[in-house]
Amino acid sequence: MIIYALIGKSGSGKSHRAQQVSKDYSIEFIIDDGLLINGTRVVAGISAKKENTRIAAVKRALFLDTGHRVQVLKAIGEFIPSSILILGTSDNMINRITENLNLPSASKKIYIEDIATQREIEIATRTRKEQGKHVIPVPTFSIKKDFSGYFIASVKNFTKKGRSLDNDEIEKTVVRPTFSYLGRYTIANNVIKAMVSYAGEKVDGVFKIIKVNIENRSSGLKIDIEISVSFGYIIPGIVNNLREYIKSELEYMTAFNILEINVSVRSLNIDNYNR
Repeated sequence: MIIYALIGKSGSGKSHRAQQVSKDYSIEFIIDDGLLINGTRVVAGISAKKENTRIAAVKRALFLDTGHRVQVLKAIGEFIPSSILILGTSDNMINRITENLNLPSASKKIYIEDIATQREIEIATRTRKEQGKHVIPVPTFSIKKDFSGYFIASVKNFTKKGRSLDNDEIEKTVVRPTFSYLGRYTIANNVIKAMVSYAGEKVDGVFKIIKVNIENRSSGLKIDIEISVSFGYIIPGIVNNLREYIKSELEYMTAFNILEINVSVRSLNIDNYNR
């Protein structure tokens, strides 16, 4: 197994460039902030970006928790990767990760200064400091459930080989972790219910939102809705449109992952029906 290391100060743009480095060196797996990543999938681990404090985040990234370490070791044993790229803020951090995971020492070390200009590093550092943005080198869909309720957005860029663009598109995810200086935020269930009711009554054929129940899980929201529909509309069509519209609106406004939306049609309104 060949171990590569990508080293740079916190916020210097390592995670943003990790996928490109892995492509350039044909590296199968990435270890970044507590996660074991293969291609577009997180195959094991827990992200350090979910921790409540910087100290807890560092401990998570170093695999100091026994359960976390065992989970990642098990995955490595199952996949038996021929190469792994480990991201770290220093040579010492790389060494500690390889020791904790019983991996060989890094045979190839790449420093952020080798692959990014000083200006690019300064911009990345300023963005981290001013906006609290962190990058996870996987597409949003693969971690959305784990970061439900976080500020989250996808970033896409085309990969480069020499001076020409190939056809591969790399997607990364930007999050603002709990330990960011921006602090925590919460959205009460009553507020979410009001959003559902307001959005739902904009859908053609929905006469009234009668009742909304919210189950707020760590991986996202489960929503149960009871509605009254207007006569003359195709009911399955109303229900499908309602689900899609509410899911779109809530994910946009709250950043919550929507696990499921169940709709029950309880009554039929015929007052405004014209024959």
